[in-house]
Amino acid sequence: MKNNPIHREIKSQLARAGMTLTEVVNQININRPKDNQTSIQNLSNKITRGTIKYSEILEIATILNMNVIWSETRKENI
Repeated sequence: MKNNPIHREIKSQLARAGMTLTEVVNQININRPKDNQTSIQNLSNKITRGTIKYSEILEIATILNMNVIWSETRKENI
């Protein structure tokens, strides 16, 4: 399952930002209430399985000083 596109993209963006998943989880937990914190294992499992919530992806993007951008794709005539 580690070859899913969500896993590849998040790991790529972490590497580009020079951060580890541990550092990201620590930052996430600073911003969350005690009863809603996550663990490295929990977030890693969600990323690996591709079950991570969109809101969690936005949290990661914010920590990495990035934006999630939706852009329209153009369909080529076949």
